[in-house]
Amino acid sequence: MSLHRRRLLQALPAGLGLIMGAPALMGQARPQVVVIGGGPGGATAAKYIARDSHGVLDVLLIEPASSYVTCFHSNLYVGGLKSLDAITHSYERLSSSYGIRHIRQRAAHIDRDAKVVRLEDGSRLRYDRLVLSPGVDLLYDSVPGWGRSHEAAMPHAWKAGPQTQIMKARLDSVPDGGLIVMIAPPNPYRCPPGPYERASMMAHVLKNTGRARARIMIIDAKESFSKQGLFQQGWEEYYPGMIEWLGPKIHEGVKSVDPATNTVETGFEIYKDADLVNVIPAQVAGAIATSSGLAGPSGFCEVDSETMRSRIDPNIYILGDAIMSGDMPKSAFAANSQAKVAALNVRAELTGSPSFPARYANTCWSLITPDNAVKVGGSYSAKDGKITSDHSFVSQLDESAVMRKLQAEENIGWYDAICADIFE
Repeated sequence: MSLHRRRLLQALPAGLGLIMGAPALMGQARPQVVVIGGGPGGATAAKYIARDSHGVLDVLLIEPASSYVTCFHSNLYVGGLKSLDAITHSYERLSSSYGIRHIRQRAAHIDRDAKVVRLEDGSRLRYDRLVLSPGVDLLYDSVPGWGRSHEAAMPHAWKAGPQTQIMKARLDSVPDGGLIVMIAPPNPYRCPPGPYERASMMAHVLKNTGRARARIMIIDAKESFSKQGLFQQGWEEYYPGMIEWLGPKIHEGVKSVDPATNTVETGFEIYKDADLVNVIPAQVAGAIATSSGLAGPSGFCEVDSETMRSRIDPNIYILGDAIMSGDMPKSAFAANSQAKVAALNVRAELTGSPSFPARYANTCWSLITPDNAVKVGGSYSAKDGKITSDHSFVSQLDESAVMRKLQAEENIGWYDAICADIFE
């Protein structure tokens, strides 16, 4: 294990790993914990509940896929810095090492009164506690003229896998002097710096393959974005004239898109015959959260910040991109951190083991070039019912090239560490 990976793995919130063996349970039947969703939140929660309960809890992971393609670092795949295999992770170790039963189906419905999850094939799974980590769903009607049937023509690539491959293939076919239009989403959404790192990686590919006359237009629903000064400084330095960002006061809103002609019409300008249109729409909690009555008017779920327990149902814990997360962004690091708090409290409830005050952490790295990474993050605790920032940090505009390269290496080390923490 590399020094970077070891240090970063040690730095991840690890309260669960310090807990001693679980006490014996009263009664005969083993309590059953069902986890819906195999992303950074759900897979981490399943692993930590199973590992630290020492066999006294049955843990079932409901996830239809056999492996998980990480959205985090998918921009590095777009930028030609990683293969798809390098960001794809199997669930096999969760089963073989921790006894987690992986149910390869989609959860169709949660009967909260009966404490039962119904699967797509009609079978039913009871639970004593449910951990829900469904990620986000895309609002296909949030961009006029674009919908689910247009994902191939105008890919979103905000759920990694085939969509990411489509977008990379389209990027690779953009000619020198070509046009890319990215429609960036409104808040809140998964991975605040993600669209802007993606634009950087697109520009990196274009510049390094002799296509530096290509343009990337970012049509943003927001007046500002995460690490804006750092990104724009980097774009001016490394990709002059290639990336242009327009906020809503300039573009006056997206009026419509036409997937048949790759046209984007705004109140400011019409972009015709683009070579690639990347539509990243508005987002809400995964559909099962809404259909089960767990999401509020915002489209996201409210939780007790001390425990990650749903404010609507005390038998359900919700985490990751699906929640209203206070000061924490929606990121893989955040979901992994929240999962450990949820796992600690599920285990304490069902086994009588000790629990500890919630501690959360997050860092988001973004590549501007392969050797230039910037970051933002902080530590958090539960205050006044919200996840509240205790300390924050962000890269500075005047950092040296040596510092930026170290942060790029740190980013790679973190990825290896967190994926081991989730899947191994």
